[in-house]
Amino acid sequence: MSLAFVALGLDHRHIYGMTENMLAQGARCLGFWTDCDPQPLAGYVKRFPNLRRFATLDDALAAGADLALVSNIPADRASAAIKAMQAGHDVMTDKPGCTTIAQLDAIKACVAETGRIWSINFSERFEVPCVTRADQLVQDGAIGRVVHTTGLGPHRLNRPTRPDWFFQREIYGGVLTDIASHQIDQFLHFTGSDDAQVTMAHVANHANPDDPGLQDFGEVALRSDHASGYIRVDWYTPDALPNWGDGRLTLLGTKGYIELRKYVDVGGREGTDHLVLVNGDRCETLDARDAGLPYFGRLLHDIAHRTETAMTQAYCFKVMELALRAQAMAEGHQA
Repeated sequence: MSLAFVALGLDHRHIYGMTENMLAQGARCLGFWTDCDPQPLAGYVKRFPNLRRFATLDDALAAGADLALVSNIPADRASAAIKAMQAGHDVMTDKPGCTTIAQLDAIKACVAETGRIWSINFSERFEVPCVTRADQLVQDGAIGRVVHTTGLGPHRLNRPTRPDWFFQREIYGGVLTDIASHQIDQFLHFTGSDDAQVTMAHVANHANPDDPGLQDFGEVALRSDHASGYIRVDWYTPDALPNWGDGRLTLLGTKGYIELRKYVDVGGREGTDHLVLVNGDRCETLDARDAGLPYFGRLLHDIAHRTETAMTQAYCFKVMELALRAQAMAEGHQA
């Protein structure tokens, strides 16, 4: 029997990819629940027209699913995930999985009590084929030991489509908690670091003074016992760019480097998933669109077999902890 899941929230479009990728792995969607009619709902229903809409969260959690996909308002994701785990579901949540250290502590306690899986879909790694190819190259030793990462996460503001909560710091969690959690994940993963120190963190609102709750720029520096990294995120993608952001990742190794131009190549190559590899033998750009997205299949395996092949639970907790601590440092207080 295939694994069954329900979708909870729908306040962010990331739920589209979460649902599509689980369906592509053969999982069955029993339906969805949302407590409002967010703008992404129309797109969700258009993509998945035959899915049942549950009247209440309790109805969705009583449908017999194995997994809950959580993508509601960021400040509410922790409570939805906890309720799902208490009802016997494993959880895949959109990032950020929570917006405060108190919420993270409550999630940890629930995981310990229930034995459920709480996994964050870091889509800038898990839904990007060229990151899969980079992972394979790093594991094969193509650039030696990764000692530094540079992660850039620019986004388009798309102001007319943004709901009110998007501009409220206490609801979306801050720009580092939200966007930079992607790049923190990539730093830990590619450097093989179990932990890191946040050595610098900064947030600002440079371009949107009429929205004081919006942080439209952020940066973080990280250091582990054997690697370091820099992260920059923003909401400044210009209108002329043909997509929502020129997301890039550079991996510096002791024997070479890899640059990922994930979503667009402004140098002129068409399409997505461009991987630049430079080492002692190769200097080339690879088309990595066929590299696959193993996270979703691995998560299904983990749910069925109680393993940790998609990511360990401790790792997932650590990424979110570092994002929250970076956010607190940038705002001048303790997490």
